[in-house]
Formats: sequence, C-alpha cells, structure tokens
Amino acid sequence: MPKLTLRLFQFDRLVEEILPVLHVHFTRQGIKSSMYCSQWFLTIFSYRFPMEIVFRIIDNCLASGIEAMFAFSVMLLYKNEEQLLNMKFDQLLTFLNTKVFDVYLLRNSPPGKGPCYDVDQFVQESVSLRITPFQLDNYAHEYEEFVRIRDAHAIEMDALRTSNRALSAQVNRLEASMAQLNTEHCEVLNELVRARLRNEELEGELVRYKLLLVVLAGASVFAYDYNQPFRHTVLAVVRCSRIAEAAVFGAIDYKKTLSKEYGTQDAHNEALSMCHKRSAERVLKALLANGGIFIKLGQHMASLVVLPIEWTSTMRPLQDQCEPTAYEDIEKLIETDMGGSIDELFSEFDAKPVGVASLAQVHVGRLRSSGRRVAVKLQHPHLAEFCDIDMEMVDVSLGWIKRIFPDFEFTWLADEMRQNLPKEMDFVHEASNTFRAMSDFEHIRSSLYIPEVVDAKKRILIMEYIQGGRVDDLQYLADHNIDRNKVALELARIFSQMVHINGWFHADPHPGNLLIRPAPPKSRSPYNFEIVLLDHGLYFDLDDELRVNYSRFWLSLIAAASPQTNRDRRKYAELVGNITDDLYPVFEAAITGRAALKGSWDEFHDEASEEGAFKRGASMIELSAQSEEEMEAIRNAVVQHDGLLLSVFDVLRRVPRRVLMVLKLNDLTRSLDHALATTHSSVRVFLITAKYCTVAVWRDDQVRLISQMRVRGLMSFNLLFEYFSRWW
Repeated sequence: MPKLTLRLFQFDRLVEEILPVLHVHFTRQGIKSSMYCSQWFLTIFSYRFPMEIVFRIIDNCLASGIEAMFAFSVMLLYKNEEQLLNMKFDQLLTFLNTKVFDVYLLRNSPPGKGPCYDVDQFVQESVSLRITPFQLDNYAHEYEEFVRIRDAHAIEMDALRTSNRALSAQVNRLEASMAQLNTEHCEVLNELVRARLRNEELEGELVRYKLLLVVLAGASVFAYDYNQPFRHTVLAVVRCSRIAEAAVFGAIDYKKTLSKEYGTQDAHNEALSMCHKRSAERVLKALLANGGIFIKLGQHMASLVVLPIEWTSTMRPLQDQCEPTAYEDIEKLIETDMGGSIDELFSEFDAKPVGVASLAQVHVGRLRSSGRRVAVKLQHPHLAEFCDIDMEMVDVSLGWIKRIFPDFEFTWLADEMRQNLPKEMDFVHEASNTFRAMSDFEHIRSSLYIPEVVDAKKRILIMEYIQGGRVDDLQYLADHNIDRNKVALELARIFSQMVHINGWFHADPHPGNLLIRPAPPKSRSPYNFEIVLLDHGLYFDLDDELRVNYSRFWLSLIAAASPQTNRDRRKYAELVGNITDDLYPVFEAAITGRAALKGSWDEFHDEASEEGAFKRGASMIELSAQSEEEMEAIRNAVVQHDGLLLSVFDVLRRVPRRVLMVLKLNDLTRSLDHALATTHSSVRVFLITAKYCTVAVWRDDQVRLISQMRVRGLMSFNLLFEYFSRWW
C-alpha cells in the first residue's frame, strides 16, 4: 500500500518537527507509526474510538482534506505527550491503541450514560494546528527521494549478485581448466622422456637435414616476400591446415565418444558434454588464429540457440576478442580510399579504436572541413585479400561435417555467409540501409535514433558520433534514471515494427550494436532516453505474404487455446516455415524461446510435463516467467533424446533463410530482455507483439477487401460486413 506508506512517512516528519522529544522517545523505544497510526488512517479513527468523535473527524476531513487527519493525529500525541514520555514499549502500544483519547474524557458524565468526551475542545485544538499542503508536499518529495535511493541500492545489489555469480562460474571453469592442464602436463612429461630417447638415434640424421633446411628456408622467405601467388598459397595452406586439424580431431573425438557404452544416462551426458567442450575449444583456437570472416563464423555459431551450450558459450568470446588493425595500415587505407592523409582530412583522430569487430574497427575523429566530431568505421584491409579463399574453406569444412555426420548439416550457414558477407563488407550498402531505416521510422514517434551518415566509401564509413552506454549496462541506466522496463518494451516495439509492419529488419541487434543515452532537448522520444541502433550492414526483408502469415502465426500463439487455434498454429507454421505436424513443437519452441505450449506435443509429452517441475501454458498469455525447471527440461530433452536434436536440424534445413534470420532476431531480443533484468511480466512483451501483428493482419485484410470491393462493387453486403467486422 504505497499511499499508506507515504502518509505514515509524512506523519513521522510532522511528529519529528512538532514533538521532537516524543519522536526521540518513540525511536528509542522502537515504536513505529505503522504500529498504531495505520489503523487510525485506514479506519478514519473508527477503530475503538467513540462514534461521536469519529463523525466529527470525518466531517472535518471532508471539509479540510488530509491535513485535518494529520492535525487530529498529532494533537492526540501532543495532549498525551507527558504520559507517553514515561512509558515503555508495551505500555506505549497498549496506550496508543486503546487509551489515547481518554485525555478528552469528561469527568462529570450524566448518570445512566456511557463515557462522554469533550469533542468540541478536541476539534478546536486540532484545527489550531497549522498543517499546510505545502508541508505535506515537501515531505512527499523527501519520501520520493528516499524511495529512489532505496531502489537504486536494490539495483546495485542485483548487479553485484550477478557479478558474483559470473565470478563463481569463472572460478569453476578455471578449476576445470587447471585439472585438464595438470593431466596434459603429465602427458607432456612422459612424451618428453620418450622424445629424448629417440633424440639419440636421430641426432646424426638431423645434422644432414639442417643444411637442406637452411637452403629451403631462404628460398621460401624470398618467394614469400616477392612472389604474391606463392605467399597466398602458403597462407591458404596454413589457414586450411588449422581448420582441417580442428575438424579431423573433432570428428575423431565425437566418433570415440558416441561409440562408447556408458553405465548410466548421466555418464553418457557428461562424456558428450566434455566432447562438445573439447571440440569447441579446438575450433575456437583455429578461428582466432585465422581471424577475418572466421571470427564472423564463430559469432554466428555463438548466436545459434540450437547448438549445445558448450559450443555457444565457448564461441561467445569471439564477440569481443578481435585484434585491431595496425595504425600504419589504417593510414594507408584512408589515404587510398579517401584520397588524402589523416592529417589532411581530420583535425583530431584517435589512434586507438573505440571498438573492434570481425570485419571493421571504429575510431573517433574530428573533420577538418566542418569541425564536426565523427565516428570513422574502417574495414580491416586484409579481409578482401582472403575473402574468397576463406569462404571456400568454410564450404569445405562444413561439407566435411555433413559427410562425417549426415544428420548434422550446417551447409546453409555457409550459403548465408556467402550471400550476406559481400553486403556487410560494402559500407556504401550499409549507408543505403541506414537511410532506409531512418525513412521507415521518420513519421513514427519512437525512442529509436539512427546516427547520420556523413560520408561512405566501400571500405570507410563516416558517421555522426554518439556518446552513450550499452543498452544492457544497468549501472548506466540507474545513473541516468532510465527505467529498464521501458527500455525493454521500447526494444520490443522497435523490432516488432521492423518485422511485422515494415517487413525489413536489422538482423544483428546484439548489445554491442545498441547504445542508450538520455534524450536530448529536441528528441522525438516519448521517454527520457533514446536507443541508438548501430551497424546497419545486415538487413533482411520479408515479402508481404510471409510477413502477414508470420503475424497470423504469432496471433494464434497468443490466442486462447482451442481446437481451432491449434489447427491455425500448425497451418501458419507450414506457410511460414514449411513445417509439418511432427516438427511443429520444435519450430514453436524455436520461435518463442520457450517449451512448446500445451497441445503442441502429443498427450504423452503433455502428461510428462504436468508431472514435472513446471506446467506448460496453453497460450503465450498464460506463460509465467521462464523458470530454471523449464530451462533444465529443455536442455535434458535435447541431450537425452537424439531424435529431438535431429528434429532441430531438420527444422533448420526446412525453414526459409529469412525465417531463420527472424529466429536469430528473436533470440537476440530475448537475450536483451534477460540482460536488462526486467521486473515486468513477459506477457507485456507478448501484448506489444500482438498489437503489431494485429495491425499487420488488419492492413492486409483491408487491402484484400478493398480490392474485392473494386471488382464486386461497394454495395456488396457480405464484403462490407466482413470489412467492418475485421476493423472491429
């Protein structure tokens, strides 16, 4: 009851100012106003007080407002102050709850009647107290500041707990890594002993090869420095060998692990988890060594929710661990592409990049021509040199995986990279996407802000410089009094507008591409913040039919469960993703990020979940916050049921590539909502999605019906009825 808490706070402040000695006495005795005054305020003194007094109090409160209520309460304490100062805790509670009004008791009451009170005196004395609305407003402001500080402290504690959990997890990983290193250390020592024994036999042969090695090394260095085809061949062999090594050793590891027999299912799961971890670490090492688009490949793998968690968690550091290009190479790039040196183009240029990604890095500078501070996005110069051969290597590597494990097909990932990577590497294309995104939101009042493009070349993009914090930086949000719940809801509105209304959406909205800042004076944002969307290199479009069917599918998920609703869900799943009934539960879980709804599985699965630690909702509106039990059930289902994992890959093969990018977008926005530690119900996000889906469906129905009216005439009763029923 926040209002009651505010009134009690105001009452405490009045007592502190008017009766300071009594206030100190109450504090020492541990007496709080909620122990006695709450019943006065809630019942308007009708609790254990004579009704003749209560009526007079109510009359004055109706006439004078809440100030009269405070005046009566303070006057009661004032009249009893001398007695109260001589009482202890228990006596104080008893007196304040039952005898506080006896001070106005008339000693000479008429015979035959109950006790009588000098009500007029009580009212006159209470009215004489000057308690003004201005005083109460000041106390209300003090209370709001007190609540704000308390909430800020709670947010800080949440952040510390999150940090503590992360550090604990890091300690566990380090301990596991240390144990593995100890084992490897012993193996290395044993191998060293064996090598020393072999060394004695090979010593003579080594001398003969040293001279040959010197000659070959000299020739190789000369050819590497002065023969470009030879250098490309050498680098290609080295890069291919890294990938081949990781793929071959990973395949052998999986074959050995899967061919073994284990005593229990837990032992099988543990062995498979360790195999995932080892293979992922081998691939991570190869990707880091090769760099370039291999980093991009690893980032894609980190965002695929269908991969085992050991793979995604191992690949996640690739989102932050990118090596910057040397400053000398940056100078050459700017001079080549911009036609002038850094000193000629910029009056200031920070040599240290503020951000480094797999394809580019960003520096801050100030244009010499206009004095404007800008962000300069520069593509890594070496990318174009090895782009084609690296894509071939990715194709070959994923082809190996398909041949070794036919059910685990990821060749679609190579197709996506081959189609989209040239677009991401063309910053003129990114500038075009930026202009279109700005146009899409030009007439919408939204907190979205897109930085202005100043100049664009194929490998260089100069943009407006924006200063802010990451959208998931809870401390930054708290410092600037930004409500993280409103941020999460605004993100839902922005990306729902892109997907369901515009049919053209940003495909990589991870936290590094989203900044937040306090809204400037002339901002169009309806809130006190702006969400700044960066990196517009990768957008996808949805044709109208797919966009509307996807919206109808979401509306069927949100609608109340019924046989017709279940049929609609499967109907639109087939239209959107080519999904048959047997794969529908997996597709639904991939779309929503939750365990499939009740009725999506057969009766056996539904009954099993009812007997477990969580219950399935019949629609998205009925879902509660995702629990640890639900997440554990999903993980166990994927690990323990090979058929379910194969169904996941079958879904990935079937769905159109655009829908696959929508799945990726859904996962990224869900992770943003989780990172913001929102306190609202997930239903609010679903309602926002439902609003945009409804608008998309209504507009489609409107266009269809108007087209039919043009053919059949405006006076077609059935069409008019359907038009207005759809609108309603």
